[in-house]
Amino acid sequence: MAKSVRQAESVDTAKRRHAGGALALLASALPGFAFAAAPAAAQGEGFAAFVGSLWPEAHAHGVSRATFDAAFAGVTPDPDVIEKTRTQAEFHKTIGQYLETAVSDKRIALGQEKYAANAHWLAKAEDRFGVDRYIIMGVWGLETKYGTYMGDHYVVRALATLAHARYRGTYFRTELVKALVILQEGHVDPAHMIGSWAGAMGQTQFMPSNFKPYAVDFEGDGRRDIWTSVPDAVGSTANFLKKHGWVAGETWGYEVHLPDDVTAPADRFAPFGAWAARGAVRADGGEMPRGGVAALLRPAGPGGPAFLVTPNFKVIKSYNNSTSYALGVCLLGDRIAGWGPLKARWPGATLAQTR
Repeated sequence: MAKSVRQAESVDTAKRRHAGGALALLASALPGFAFAAAPAAAQGEGFAAFVGSLWPEAHAHGVSRATFDAAFAGVTPDPDVIEKTRTQAEFHKTIGQYLETAVSDKRIALGQEKYAANAHWLAKAEDRFGVDRYIIMGVWGLETKYGTYMGDHYVVRALATLAHARYRGTYFRTELVKALVILQEGHVDPAHMIGSWAGAMGQTQFMPSNFKPYAVDFEGDGRRDIWTSVPDAVGSTANFLKKHGWVAGETWGYEVHLPDDVTAPADRFAPFGAWAARGAVRADGGEMPRGGVAALLRPAGPGGPAFLVTPNFKVIKSYNNSTSYALGVCLLGDRIAGWGPLKARWPGATLAQTR
């Protein structure tokens, strides 16, 4: 099957679009930033020296001079990336507010369209990796809205900006070198190496360090293309979850009704039958599984929805270690599969959140 290639700017156009005003804004971006008080010319020289210092390390990892120079051609520090390091944690939502967006009617409808268009690859991924196809859809939907928004940053530029600023120590320098190796291996070209401000790439939002162990050439064309190939993105997501312990044939869990006095630590797993003996019933009226274990999850406390979640729920959190995120993946997948909305309401929820 031919890849559905996302129309992209040329390398030079993309880099020019992100370059404007970079040096002027970096001066006050981070406390202790390496050249914060230096004039613009000196700032540029400092970044160029940093890029030059990367060459021996990149070369030692098999990156050619041609690949290295092409990756950094015209690249300057990205002021938007620096700003994101200062503001990205300022806004917090309640779980109900988060899920109102994550599992919106619009995202469900688009997910059902994408599922219908890619059912063959989703079924193939489920068969090969054992991961529920609707969980794959949930991850794909939350990470990049099914590939419709992968971020708008050139990954090498974003990572170089963070590495030069020594944001999180040497972490982003290591990720930058791994990104160069991906370019060297020909899985993507610089014009299509698009991702988030922190370097999470493509439809799967993998960091470069996740690419080698988890990205797969599911389409069979010799490249692991998580940017423009839906099959590769679907297969790579499934491979990630499988390698983090997904148990084939097992659900993520269920919304349940249970007596208010039933409590347990969030990580205490017990057989489904034991929960049923304590008065738990599935909110959708279905039968409890006869096998398997689950833990009680009440993310909003006794006044909100309750869930029995299996170890597969913890596997989803390996993608993003957030209970809200994992629950969003599960509930979005269920809605795409045709299941109805939650029966219980989130504390303070609007009518739109419980439709």
